Amino acid sequence: MNTAGRGLPEEEGHEALLRKGGGGRRVGVPSTALFTDHYELTMLQAALKGGTAQRRSVFEVFTRRLPEGRRYGVVAGTGRVLDAVENLRFDADVLGFLRERRIVDEETLQWLAGYRFSGDVWGYPEGEVYFPGSPIMRVEGSFAECVLLETVILSILNHDSAIAAAASRMASAAGDRPLIEMGARRTHELAAVAAARAAYVGGFTSTSDLAAGFRYDIPTVGTSAHAFTLLHDRERDAFRAQVDSMGRGTTLLVDTYDVAEAVRTAVEVAGPELGAVRIDSGDLLLVAHRVRQQLDELGAHHTKIIVTSDLDEYAIASLAAAPVDAYGVGTQLVTGSGHPTCSMVYKLVARAESADPEAPLVPVAKKSSGGKTSVGGRKWAARRLDGDGIAEAEVVGTGTVPGELADRQLLVELVKGGELLDTAREPLDTVRDRHAAARAGLPLSATQLSRGEPVLPTEYVHEHPGSH
Repeated sequence: MNTAGRGLPEEEGHEALLRKGGGGRRVGVPSTALFTDHYELTMLQAALKGGTAQRRSVFEVFTRRLPEGRRYGVVAGTGRVLDAVENLRFDADVLGFLRERRIVDEETLQWLAGYRFSGDVWGYPEGEVYFPGSPIMRVEGSFAECVLLETVILSILNHDSAIAAAASRMASAAGDRPLIEMGARRTHELAAVAAARAAYVGGFTSTSDLAAGFRYDIPTVGTSAHAFTLLHDRERDAFRAQVDSMGRGTTLLVDTYDVAEAVRTAVEVAGPELGAVRIDSGDLLLVAHRVRQQLDELGAHHTKIIVTSDLDEYAIASLAAAPVDAYGVGTQLVTGSGHPTCSMVYKLVARAESADPEAPLVPVAKKSSGGKTSVGGRKWAARRLDGDGIAEAEVVGTGTVPGELADRQLLVELVKGGELLDTAREPLDTVRDRHAAARAGLPLSATQLSRGEPVLPTEYVHEHPGSH
């Protein structure tokens, strides 16, 4: 890409990273050149010396299997990947580091100094669902320029897609009840921002993380913690201070001491116009029923109940019959609800026979044992529907797309000739709506929380026998 980038001093890095992102604000960020593994640069050096660096190559991102028991995956992080590719620049500081550590030689450093990705990127639209073998992103260009992108692409897609998949399951379990992302204090401060974004893609409605709100325009919410109640001599004083400051529509935390007494006090202070109460401990199913009954008896019929406290999709599902109006989720969400990665890989699937730009592509693939084989060839993907318009198979192939699947193709062009397409950078609400529609188009069993196989089989179609 031709957009200029610059490195920022270390003390500016965190602030700058908060200021730009796919579907968010557009302010300069530091180079992503070192978000990589050492061996990618040594491969580059060897390819430059061996004369193969300029061979046209096709890399694909896919996963061989979904996390155990999961029925579908969610593509998230595409916007962040595009930012990372756009800002991958080897500035003077980065080159100085590589030279000092003697990671690569001077010839390679000179090549890196002029690095600009000039290839093409195709991918599943962000928010789309995927299955084992789905080529969710395809990167094409010279071997040299494509190999440098492996780690940063996988880092983003593995993290964000894991969070989005957990969020999607939670959103499905929650039904129409809103979900609040509250995991910032349970993960790295920058991972928390990315997690909030991915959670929004997966169906959450807001976040407690102000950095995520600033960077991605996600709605932010929050009122008070137990510390605010403990600060005051009496719980009543804490409630009065909060209501005076935030109005009667605020949310009061009622489980610092005795829940029943706190609910009574809350309604006395705020009146029946009290916006909500939050419960953060105890048997949430039992306590929610008791609190609802008490609120109704006190005339606070419209006061909502928000529950938090180590929720996951199973706990949310168990509260489906409870009089709960919203859920706040932290730890389990930002850790992928037990699956913090999607095990995605970035593999070379085709390369030219020579450095000649017109040289034909040759399918290539790893053939080792141990379950790590892959399917070679530049692939397309389409989703076949049944007679009722519900997805019935993920079809992946090489060569010509069958006519009946031509209008069901999943890959869209994101970058062409190094330039980000105008249609590639989408508002997060568009991505979020896409995911909801994609999930709704799957068989009903996709929403089951019980362990099972992927809800769609992956079928491979090859134009030429032996192409894999």
